[in-house]
Amino acid sequence: MQHSLNKTESGLPKLSIIIVTLNVAHYLQDALNSIYAQTYPNIEIVIMDGLSTDGTVDILKANDDKIALWRSEKDGGIYEAMNKALDYITGEWVYFLGADDVLFDDFSKLAYELKDPSVLYYANVMLKDIKYRGEVTAYMHAKSTICHQAMIYPKWVFDKYRFNTKYRISADHELNMRCWKDPNLQFKYFDLIIARFNHTGASSAVDLVFEKDKADLIRENHGFKLWLRFIFRRFKGKLLRREPARFR
Repeated sequence: MQHSLNKTESGLPKLSIIIVTLNVAHYLQDALNSIYAQTYPNIEIVIMDGLSTDGTVDILKANDDKIALWRSEKDGGIYEAMNKALDYITGEWVYFLGADDVLFDDFSKLAYELKDPSVLYYANVMLKDIKYRGEVTAYMHAKSTICHQAMIYPKWVFDKYRFNTKYRISADHELNMRCWKDPNLQFKYFDLIIARFNHTGASSAVDLVFEKDKADLIRENHGFKLWLRFIFRRFKGKLLRREPARFR
């Protein structure tokens, strides 16, 4: 399958898939094979590896003819590597796939819907064998965002914004908050399941820096009413957690 067709050859916009890798030899080929199996014809793959030592680079070399660009060099973490990869993509649309995730056939169905550059398209992922998480409200998005593997971004978003590497685990949540606030961008949901998301990776940890800033970020990007609702529910949650001790 050809993965780097020009738009004039396929008649469809190019979709860039970014994968960030570090010692993922056990998973990577499955992720790549799931991309190769897509029916959408205009996909390019860009991979940033953080100097893997487990055979990941050998897999990259073996797939060199199907990868538009890959580099293996030291980086400052997942989001710094993603920011670097964004400098090399040539597609009009951008998707981030975890090296331990795989795409489903529905990914191509969503790709064929990429028509409006003012829209951030999103769908669902399979998480722990459960469809996750449906269409989100503003409050749901503020509180816990959309799974990164469920979203396809128009490229101009990353000409305007980049991941804030201050947040080592939740930089995608913070970036999506800025996107939600952007008056030139709307979120559009499709009821598809486009990938299997492996919840045991880095994203399963808690970003303490982000959690410290979260309330302020909600107020800045989602407005006072949602911030007030978030603060109230956080306070109520703390009271409920303390309640058993009061009745001992």
